[in-house]
Amino acid sequence: MEYGLIGEKLGHSFSKPIHEKLVRYHEIKNYSYEIRPVSRGEFADFMEKKDFKAINVTIPYKSDVIPYLSEIDEHAKKIGAVNTIVNRSGQLHGYNTDFYGFLYTLKHHHMEVKGKKVFVLGNGGAAKAVLAVLSYLGASEIIIVKYREDTDCITYEEALKSHRDVSYIINTSPVGMYPNTEASPMDLAPYTNLKGVVDIIYNPLKTKLLLQAESLGLPAINGLEMLIAQAKQAAEIFLDTSIPDSATLDIYAEMMKELSQP
Repeated sequence: MEYGLIGEKLGHSFSKPIHEKLVRYHEIKNYSYEIRPVSRGEFADFMEKKDFKAINVTIPYKSDVIPYLSEIDEHAKKIGAVNTIVNRSGQLHGYNTDFYGFLYTLKHHHMEVKGKKVFVLGNGGAAKAVLAVLSYLGASEIIIVKYREDTDCITYEEALKSHRDVSYIINTSPVGMYPNTEASPMDLAPYTNLKGVVDIIYNPLKTKLLLQAESLGLPAINGLEMLIAQAKQAAEIFLDTSIPDSATLDIYAEMMKELSQP
């Protein structure tokens, strides 16, 4: 394996088609990207062998890979998770391109979170990069919302009672993901100060949460753009090259068209 993605369950990953489309934007001709499911029992052996040039990492190994790395970049350190690893002469270097992917999404859609109150729904692994970006951009109040009471989180009931003035809502929970597409983590109607909603789910492309946001006239952004933007940066790190931002826009439009077809 030269380049690819590792994780425990990868049946619905879009990473391979995205990287195959990215080939058009760089000069590396012999670039192939594999999807490699790695069980927990296989994980340590895989990392110790280092039999790859560069890989992306997804659930559940984004934190588990860290002890195997010789170096880790600033964003990955702060987030506590790595999703991109490059093998340089046997030394493994770790990065987090999810940070760039979410940052790109907010900036591209002119979602100005600086000085604003933001809800982050869920606090699993997917929330880590989102929280780091919101902090980096200077959100005045970042509130994690969960169904159950927990440390540093509030419940949906408390959100409705005390924080109806929230400006942005970011869903990082799996609620609304295929096949449970009729579920939504919350009702947006009471939050009359909302300026935009992002759902990092991309299957379906429009979750029930995003459909409601659209019905309220709000910007409603899915997770596909974030996925493509982070893959672009990962390919740049893999190949030590530069890929124009227009690649993200082009591939997003292409995939939206492909995925919207029956």
